[in-house]
Amino acid sequence: MAAALPTAGLWGWSREAQAIGLSETDAASGVRLALERGVDFAVALLGQTNGFLDNPKVRIPLPGYLNQAAQMLKAIGQQKRVEELVLAMNRAAEAAVPEGKLILTNAVKAMSVEDARRIVTGGDTSVTDFFAAKTRQPLGVKFLPIVTRATEKVSLAEKYNAVAGKAAAMGLLKPQDAHIEQYVTGKTLDGLYLMIGEEERKIRKDPIGSGSALLAKVFGR
Repeated sequence: MAAALPTAGLWGWSREAQAIGLSETDAASGVRLALERGVDFAVALLGQTNGFLDNPKVRIPLPGYLNQAAQMLKAIGQQKRVEELVLAMNRAAEAAVPEGKLILTNAVKAMSVEDARRIVTGGDTSVTDFFAAKTRQPLGVKFLPIVTRATEKVSLAEKYNAVAGKAAAMGLLKPQDAHIEQYVTGKTLDGLYLMIGEEERKIRKDPIGSGSALLAKVFGR
């Protein structure tokens, strides 16, 4: 178990925390619970049909240059093929998300007091930063074959890789976006972390509304 932080306390308000009988262990447990709820919410929301496709915050489009090129395809009557590819990318993300719940939950359970402190004091990206550091690599490995199976069924996916590879070589596209499987996997993770973070911030903003005595105690100061 991680050692307790110095007297500054988890949020830098140790005197107030002591006054309401809140230990650093309680504080860290509250952060863990908020993130566990965030994971449950994000997986349930995104891991269903249209979870990505109908959510403008996480919907996966074609990346920059290829999105512009797709407009040309639409202009010559290929709109259906483009739409099939975008649909397949988002369906792949929706299929992958539920498979990552255990990895995300285990990361939260293993969180140290120092991790909790960084999340609370680290600003709007702190939740994303935590999960990216702890889970991006193993989730990427788990998601990639799921995404590959979903996208390889679409004829335009192979052409995506051919065109994207040339675009990346010319500096028109980020290297990580040059392969559809890696691009979709990365965007799936980005969307997942975003929604976990949003739910965690919502709990912090209205801890009483969470219905949890611990969250109310930790965040309702």
